[in-house]
Amino acid sequence: MSASTEAKLAVARVAGAISRLRGGGGTSLPGKLLLRMEPHAVSVLAGRLQRGSALISATNGKTTTAALAASAFGRAGVSLVHNQAGANMAGGIASTLLSASRPGMRIDGELGLFEVDELWLDRLIGELSPRAVVLGNLFRDQLDRYGELDTIADRWSAALDSPSGLRARLVCNADDPLLADLGRERETVFFGIEDDSLSLPGMSHAADAKHCRRCGAPYLFEAIYLGHLGRYHCPSCGQRRPSPIVYADQVELEGVRRARFRLTTPAGSADVDLALPGLYNVYNALAAAALATALELPLATIVEGLQSTGAAFGRAENVTVAGRTTYILLVKNPAGANEVLRTLALEDGEHDLLGVLNDRTADGHDVSWIWDADFELLAGRVRRVVCSGTRAAELALRLKYAGVEPWRIEVVEDLAEALDSAVAGGELGTPLYTLPTYTAMLALRDLLVRRGEAKSSWQ
Repeated sequence: MSASTEAKLAVARVAGAISRLRGGGGTSLPGKLLLRMEPHAVSVLAGRLQRGSALISATNGKTTTAALAASAFGRAGVSLVHNQAGANMAGGIASTLLSASRPGMRIDGELGLFEVDELWLDRLIGELSPRAVVLGNLFRDQLDRYGELDTIADRWSAALDSPSGLRARLVCNADDPLLADLGRERETVFFGIEDDSLSLPGMSHAADAKHCRRCGAPYLFEAIYLGHLGRYHCPSCGQRRPSPIVYADQVELEGVRRARFRLTTPAGSADVDLALPGLYNVYNALAAAALATALELPLATIVEGLQSTGAAFGRAENVTVAGRTTYILLVKNPAGANEVLRTLALEDGEHDLLGVLNDRTADGHDVSWIWDADFELLAGRVRRVVCSGTRAAELALRLKYAGVEPWRIEVVEDLAEALDSAVAGGELGTPLYTLPTYTAMLALRDLLVRRGEAKSSWQ
């Protein structure tokens, strides 16, 4: 690396330090500055990684999947360069690599583990030249930014067909028809669910990938587990769900607390006690286990890693607020919201809720997706709900039409006041469940950090 490039790295490091001193996380700004000065800095820095890198992309679950995988690699003694704060575009990944780099071509970490935004995968795969790429799921999300699912699938397909993509080991969700198509013509580590006790009675309104990409005919589903994820075949051309080599069966879901399942890989089977709730986190654990399998970690080490992972910030994280256990359950699209609601429905009794609906850029300006989320699952189970955020009134209206009695709904646009009202309105010792969209989750966590009730996301 030239002296000029080393100087640019030094300037970007100083910018990051100043950002952190001013109270920012410094997760993207230094990387963005570095890329302006050195457009291929990601490639240069990633080239220093002794074990290369692995990329994880999905609509839902990227951060949690990466955390689960990081725990497994940590148990194996593999040191990581990991964008654990969730900054998953070029600037954030450049910042992560920058913070691990040292003068003299050194880098603190053997393996790069990067969650990557769906729209950045095709742009970053050539820069990072990964050993493995994990594709977790594709759900409708932020249509004003991402467009339709086929658009993203086509971009991912082109990325996988690039020289860097062809060199990478593909790890793919067999239960997602769109993703399965991307892995059929290559050696792929498929993962999925093999437990029909979890099958839903029918496809939800929020389901997306319903038609065969090869011939356009509607898929027939023998089992539906989550959204459009399940076991399926095309009656027209015969295309079927691939058989996963990493899979979960004997799944037990215990509300917002945990999930248990038996994990099977080519190395054998083992029971997993996951300290994360919901079937969606079983899928995240399978994705992490499949990546670890692809990179040849032992089964026992994978299980240890999965079982030692707690919630990533804002993703089923729980904190204590004024004596009440408060769960932060991120909801950002219909499929994810439905799984959170399905998980809450497993909890006994009536629920106290704080819903925070924002329409900022990172949330998507179009919030009509809330009408595709099945809030009806909790309609008779809501004791009290406080609605907040930039679109608090729309959320309140949606809950009213879902069957929540209007006198149980309170609209408080200011987040701090809404949190105080939600906490004070319930009995001490009973949980409060918060359902924020992405920017609302960040704002809620910042509020809790300032109050000393949560740790910083950047720690």
